[in-house]
Amino acid sequence: MKMREIRDKSIEELKRLLLDYSDKRLDLNFKMANKQLKNIREIRDLRKNIARIQMVLLEKEKTIKS
Repeated sequence: MKMREIRDKSIEELKRLLLDYSDKRLDLNFKMANKQLKNIREIRDLRKNIARIQMVLLEKEKTIKS
């Protein structure tokens, strides 16, 4: 997901997306441990997306408090 797409979302949408991505990451980690995961790069991309979402959430919450 691109930064522009993330920044266009509301705080509630970002929180929901963050929960979904966290659940998906957990699922992928289990699959990797059981050697059922074909594309390991998917975990790295998901981690980066989670970090992007967290960064934008912090920015948005900081601007609201200011």
